[in-house]
Amino acid sequence: MDILISIFSDYGYVAVFVMLLLCGFGLPIPEDITLVAGGIIAGLGFADVHTMFAVCMAGVLIGDSTMFSLGRIFGQHILSFAPIRRIVTPHRFSQVQEKFVKYGNWVLFVARFLPGLRSPIFIVAGMSRRISIWRLVVMDGLAACISVPIWVYLGDYGAYNREWLLHMIKRGQTGIYSLLVLGAVILMLIYYRHKRSKKL
Repeated sequence: MDILISIFSDYGYVAVFVMLLLCGFGLPIPEDITLVAGGIIAGLGFADVHTMFAVCMAGVLIGDSTMFSLGRIFGQHILSFAPIRRIVTPHRFSQVQEKFVKYGNWVLFVARFLPGLRSPIFIVAGMSRRISIWRLVVMDGLAACISVPIWVYLGDYGAYNREWLLHMIKRGQTGIYSLLVLGAVILMLIYYRHKRSKKL
């Protein structure tokens, strides 16, 4: 995190935006930590926190939309491109296909909270050509409206208290994943109840 804070302090919004694009392109950079680091430099006075929030939203949505668009434009041919092949391994490809069958478009919402599967999900969604770019932006945008402000404003608030901040990051990650699991259980219950009532 200290390296990110140093880079962001020197280059500001542009560095944060580019780093989030790279996260969207599948580079193994923790997006949560990038967002928190953006918030920290705002808290330290190097940026405005509300502008930072807007820049972060743009970065994550453009990064995800780019991966989706690449899958949509090139289809299966994109898997012959070595960097993409490293992101969308055969195992991940089958995992994503399975999740789409089970959960449909909600996979696009949940993808934001699945670091290892986020890029493969968006690429495969584009490859399927069954989902419009606008649906992706809406579902991904709804998820981003939960995660992005949490991390950016948390970083801003705890800029001068790193120990407390690291503790809250862990708690925040646990809380978000717990809410996702609860939401998934509720959706499954609604789905099975609807299916059962249809049969009856």
